[in-house]
Amino acid sequence: MSRDRAFQAKYYHALNLLPSLGPVRIKRLVQRFGTPEQVWQAVPRDLAGVEGFTAALREKISREWQKVDPVQAWEKIIQQGYSFIVWEDSRYPLLLREIYDPPPLLYYRGNIDILNNSCLAVVGSRRHTVYGRENAYKFAYGLSKHGLTIVSGMARGIDTWAHKGVFEARGKTAAILGCGLDICYPPENKAVKKNIENFGVLVSEFPPGYKPLPSNFPRRNRIISGLSLGTLVIEAGEKSGALITADFALEQGREVFAIPGGIASPYSRGCHKLIKEGAKLVEKIEDILEEISVTKSVKDVSPPQEKQDFSPEEKKLLQYIPFEPLALEELVVFSKMPPATLNALLLELELKGAIKQLPGKYFMKS
Repeated sequence: MSRDRAFQAKYYHALNLLPSLGPVRIKRLVQRFGTPEQVWQAVPRDLAGVEGFTAALREKISREWQKVDPVQAWEKIIQQGYSFIVWEDSRYPLLLREIYDPPPLLYYRGNIDILNNSCLAVVGSRRHTVYGRENAYKFAYGLSKHGLTIVSGMARGIDTWAHKGVFEARGKTAAILGCGLDICYPPENKAVKKNIENFGVLVSEFPPGYKPLPSNFPRRNRIISGLSLGTLVIEAGEKSGALITADFALEQGREVFAIPGGIASPYSRGCHKLIKEGAKLVEKIEDILEEISVTKSVKDVSPPQEKQDFSPEEKKLLQYIPFEPLALEELVVFSKMPPATLNALLLELELKGAIKQLPGKYFMKS
């Protein structure tokens, strides 16, 4: 970043600290006064002629403006070691610049350049099933192997498993936070956050110190979709925040993909709603790749598994075990095997990594 860009970033940061301003208002002010420095010098005395800046709003901005010292605020950012990029910079993500309200300043840690690769958003519910978790992991793994940067929100549930799938693939992933970069939310994702910082990029439009308030997450979601060629929703309830991301993607003219689930599952109702409204139903990664342009392709797109030799009895039993949880009692009925034989075979298959046992004596293929 040039010295001029860094100088202007100081004033973008100062404007960003005024709660009454946001990306749209800041952009309008820069277009009116020329540079963020000139905007700062114009606040609050010269705002009367700017469209939408009522007397009440100007008074509120004036009070906020008096509490911020641009030089001290920026020195704190530099001392804490945060990286930053402004929307005039050539490295600013190209797709994000196209949306209605791109952030004028992004704070980041990691490699910001991966956001100018082909990106795909992978999102879903915080509460999820084993089916959702496995799909998040496998799809993120495979799509990452095809060269896509996987963008998500580091939230509990589907987001976290998508990031972990990319780690396994040694690919590229970006987490867009709904708080300052100095805050880990959720707290249990400290290791995930560190991995993303080291091998991908952490990004936020919120200054360090901003807490993860509920109102922040819709703003965060528009960036997730705005960075991406498309958004894949893996599991979502009827009121899931993942649907907000999908709505933003549609508004931004991007693709929306959804993985279907069981018709009785409350965790898939949001996905089914999207499919009914025109989202592409996804069963395999090729369903996504045929719709978007990818800069890189490789053959190995499945999570690594050890090659195992199965006995004829094990192969027979595997035919009855689906990729969704099945109760032991149902396996007894379907396989017609004696319980002792069935339990021994299930143990062998589990040790070989072919199946997983879930609480309540349920089994499913890995």
